[in-house]
Amino acid sequence: MKKLYSILVVILLSLGVLAGCAEQKEQGKEENKTDVVKKSEEVAFPVTVTDALKNKVIIEKKPEKIVSLMPSNTEIAFALGLGKEVVGVSDFDNYPEEATKKEKIGGQEINLEKIISLQPDLVLAHASTAHNSQDGIKQLKDAGIQVVVVNDAQNFEQVYDSIEMIGIASGEKKKADEMIKGMKDKLAEIKAKAEKIKEKKKVLVEVSPAPEIYSPGNNTFMNDMLSTIHAENIVNDQEGWIKIDQEAMIKRNPDTIITTYGYYVKNASDQVLSRKGWESVNAIKNKQVIEVDSDRVTRSGPRIVEGVEELAKAIYPEIFK
Repeated sequence: MKKLYSILVVILLSLGVLAGCAEQKEQGKEENKTDVVKKSEEVAFPVTVTDALKNKVIIEKKPEKIVSLMPSNTEIAFALGLGKEVVGVSDFDNYPEEATKKEKIGGQEINLEKIISLQPDLVLAHASTAHNSQDGIKQLKDAGIQVVVVNDAQNFEQVYDSIEMIGIASGEKKKADEMIKGMKDKLAEIKAKAEKIKEKKKVLVEVSPAPEIYSPGNNTFMNDMLSTIHAENIVNDQEGWIKIDQEAMIKRNPDTIITTYGYYVKNASDQVLSRKGWESVNAIKNKQVIEVDSDRVTRSGPRIVEGVEELAKAIYPEIFK
């Protein structure tokens, strides 16, 4: 009996050891699998980025210091978690709050000496100003600084391209993909709600106050945003950013007037509501003059979808609560 008991103990111990070994092997497999996933998520440098000017920019290692020459680039960089890496921004950068505390490198005219003194690994330029700063970009490149010219986005897909470009250049491709997906999902939700709209409202968007009122016409980002939420832009029969004719706008009788300059003009909505000659306009009669955050609806960055939602809530509050 003792012999039989001893044999049973040995068998049980053996099974335990085998089970332990099997468990360790499975754990090892899981750990190896996790390592593989982590490695696949990391961007392997060097990377090559084809920028907005069709230049192939080779970035040897993950940038540790980044200078941004455009507020939209800065917002993208911060949204990708690159706040610590950003060491310099333009004079116009005001979001996020942390960006306002970074070194300023100029506005319309960039301070090349300042940029070079910050010793960045990467400068994020922008196609909208690149033609005016070709010599400056060349000087930065001659100083051994990699410069990526980000595209001047005019629609949602191009905004996604900007985010992806900065994500690849900075080694944050995965975060960029996640951000883009989140934006697309949110935009899809807004579009789904907009399908409930039965009667389109006529909208006038003012980006500058009287007497010289400018408005976005066809082939502008804001026109696309209005179309997305089933609103009718009353100047979409004209191209680009246009100076409007007030008499013509009164005849077109907008249901809603959106202003984007309240940050710069005190009591902007009151000024529109008290505008002489506009008393018969529906938007004035019904007090549907609404101020929206200019940066959200004009900057081609991560908050642009928030801008669409803000416009939707302003124009169709009964649908977008």
